[in-house]
Amino acid sequence: MSAVNVTLRLLDKADKEILKLPRTVKGAIYDFQHKFKANPQSSGLRLKQLAGDTRLWSARVSDDYRALLLHLGDGDWLIVSVRHRKDVYDRVAYGVNPVTGGIEYVDLQVVEESLARQLLPKTPETAEQAQPVPAPAAASSAVEPPLFAHVTDEQLTELGVAEPLLPVVRTLTTEDQLLGLVEYAPQLTGEVLLSLHDGKSYDDVLEQVTAPVAAPEPVDTDDFQAAADRPATMVTTTDEALREALEGGNFGRWKVFLHPTQAKLVERDYSGPARVGGGPGTGKTIVALHRVRRLVSQLPPGRTKPVLLTTYNKNLAADLRMRLLELGGEELLARVEISHVDQVALRVVREAEPGNSRQTIDDNQALREWRAMLDELDETGWDAGFLHEEWTQVILGQAVASRTEYFRARRAGRGRNVTRPERAEIWQLTERFTQRLDQLGRQTWGQVAERAARLEIEREQRIQGVERRREEAGGLDNIHVQDTSAGRLRYRYRHIVVDEAQDLQPGHWKMLRAMVAPDRNDLFLVGDTHQRIYSTQVTLGSLGVNIRGRSAKLSLSYRTTRQILGSALEVLRGEAFDDLDGNEENLAGYRSVLSGGQPGLHPSSDWAAERAGIAALINGWDDIPLEQIGICVPTNAMAQEVAYALAQDGIRAVEIGPDGPRGDEGVHIGTMFRFKGLEYQRMIIAGVRQGLVPREDVLRLKAVDALRHRRDMQRARSLLFVAATRARDSLDIFWHGRPSQFLQPLLPS
Repeated sequence: MSAVNVTLRLLDKADKEILKLPRTVKGAIYDFQHKFKANPQSSGLRLKQLAGDTRLWSARVSDDYRALLLHLGDGDWLIVSVRHRKDVYDRVAYGVNPVTGGIEYVDLQVVEESLARQLLPKTPETAEQAQPVPAPAAASSAVEPPLFAHVTDEQLTELGVAEPLLPVVRTLTTEDQLLGLVEYAPQLTGEVLLSLHDGKSYDDVLEQVTAPVAAPEPVDTDDFQAAADRPATMVTTTDEALREALEGGNFGRWKVFLHPTQAKLVERDYSGPARVGGGPGTGKTIVALHRVRRLVSQLPPGRTKPVLLTTYNKNLAADLRMRLLELGGEELLARVEISHVDQVALRVVREAEPGNSRQTIDDNQALREWRAMLDELDETGWDAGFLHEEWTQVILGQAVASRTEYFRARRAGRGRNVTRPERAEIWQLTERFTQRLDQLGRQTWGQVAERAARLEIEREQRIQGVERRREEAGGLDNIHVQDTSAGRLRYRYRHIVVDEAQDLQPGHWKMLRAMVAPDRNDLFLVGDTHQRIYSTQVTLGSLGVNIRGRSAKLSLSYRTTRQILGSALEVLRGEAFDDLDGNEENLAGYRSVLSGGQPGLHPSSDWAAERAGIAALINGWDDIPLEQIGICVPTNAMAQEVAYALAQDGIRAVEIGPDGPRGDEGVHIGTMFRFKGLEYQRMIIAGVRQGLVPREDVLRLKAVDALRHRRDMQRARSLLFVAATRARDSLDIFWHGRPSQFLQPLLPS
């Protein structure tokens, strides 16, 4: 066997096994991979074929540990396990899954030992102290029914369950046993079994779990080299990627191992704009980052930044920059512009209007100005919130430039109807408001987005004009048209990738659409409308972003447990969400293979008692750093009060501001808005009482504007959903007085 062109890969799950080994063994693995790739036949590696097996080999990693490798063909090898030399000959099974076409490896000995542990008492101490408890006579002979008696072996195989595990699956009678199997089973097997156990039908599991990862072509189960190149075989090959995988950490793994569904979306060639949806923790941002790397890898050499990666606020943009740097280093970062979308719009406006020195204000500041103006006019017939939304969503959102245009403007989804005389009043008030802002030297971010969209659309029209004249001239440039403007008369970007797409405004979309030529792979957006935390709703098709036929969804959560996920989904019960293109979106198939305890529910007599309960809970957690605890509250004032109460109890806390946590050490405290895009090992949501979640002013809308009430209620649910799904291991919910109506499905009946 030649040592030339040796490829050494690492199978997913093998890295998790390696992480549990002693540090010295992990260090030896780095040396092993270099030696093996240089010459597998080196005498020090002791490479030998396992007796009775045509493809499985062992090689020496250290005195006591051996690597188990599959020989895929020629110089192609795959590490499937690293184990103690005495365990090398344990019973194992491997093969190519006939559904996904990916390579799967199962240690049957470890699986059986795991199931056996589920039958033992929880601790040795309780085992010694426990006395047998007589069962009732009627139940003494009762036997737990098998979990999967309702599914045939043929159906399980069609769903992608690893065939060597079918006999084990038939013995499962408890959820603990199932979880013990899932820990060591191939990923698809675990997803399928948990989905069936959660009550999903065979057809639903086939559609939602199996179909997205199924191989598009017939699978040759004897062709291991073809199997190794399919997305379903989650492997890594480079030395750097192997190091990343073995260092652990969620992002470290995701830099290397993409779920087959994610990999397909990253690698696909799209004929136009594409969208990826999915619930919290499904890896949408990871897909966006890998997509950026994929697009950059296909660029011709250069020093420009033809790829824009953008999102809706600067906190998330800073996080994207850090992650992209980790993913591809300075070389990747050098070809990508990373800015939050308002920053992009402001730069466009300042480029066109260098003398524009207006202060840009946010929606809360704008609302205060609306209220101040209405007070000064003694105008009581209109609500400031309604006028602000009408101005931003209808007038700015549709680039309405005159009263006549406003009379014709569409107001779909705006709630109450307005008559022609009322439109005249609204137009007059918005004109006075914009004049007020001008006099104060201020502008809103909505105005900036609308102005940037107009400027970019005009620029695009000039570009198209030059292209038409070039075509008319047989491909020749008109040097007089191009003179002094050649730098401007090009599209700003070749590709644009958008994270958290659900929170962008119409002006943002029109600007982005005009910044990139309509072409293959021009716009790639990821987002989840169930997590929309602002009031803007858009239909992308009406804004020139046509994603029909190019939408996909991720459904496997890597962040939070099945128990927390189930509770978070209950918060959304009864609500309907759009898909950014006028159709309904749902979270069908949204699932997790992680398991933990049920969320804790903590009623209190008053706000002071609630804060004391939070402090007592945190004082009982001595196993994690304080920075891995998040406390989410409805208002900034409550955040300050919780921080003060914790300080009185000797617990350090830092508040999350517009630019992120204001310090390095301590529990993180902030409003629900501040927690978007973050995650914590343990999450506390406090103050979840009626009147705060949702707010009283939202509840009062029901009598005066039913549609706006429904929309604001949906947004309040989404905020609570976002907060709950920041949790990885545990979630605790506190309230005083009457609990929020959103909690009703979680409370004891």
